[in-house]
Amino acid sequence: MKAHIGTDDVLGLIHSLETTTVNAHDVTATEQLLHGEEKHVWGDFGYTGAEKREELKDKEVEWHIAMKPSRLKTLPGKEELKAAEKIKAQIRAKVEHPFRYIKCIFSYCKVRYRGLEKNTQRLCLLTGFTNLLIGKKYLPA
Repeated sequence: MKAHIGTDDVLGLIHSLETTTVNAHDVTATEQLLHGEEKHVWGDFGYTGAEKREELKDKEVEWHIAMKPSRLKTLPGKEELKAAEKIKAQIRAKVEHPFRYIKCIFSYCKVRYRGLEKNTQRLCLLTGFTNLLIGKKYLPA
């Protein structure tokens, strides 16, 4: 099972969750992760080609998808491209922080139930708890 999340770029709160089977490509979950108010979309190289997909062609967003490392090695001007990819990675790191809460704090390291539906429900609960912990930082004391 793969968990795909959409997060707010300012606070880092999870606004959408999509789970897929392991053999499904990451880019197939892109449409469910977008809420329609985005101006920029940041993704890792698993989402390469998202802007070309039929269901996403009408989206008025700037796509910032990471380049595959193997492709980066073959292109000229590597230093400038590496600097650009580093900036993309720093922004995308905001998505990885909720996964740290889910895995380390709530000890979600493997699926417990048979079937995608029950495991998705468990992840929905954990993402809600994660949003509470992340949002706690922004509340007045």
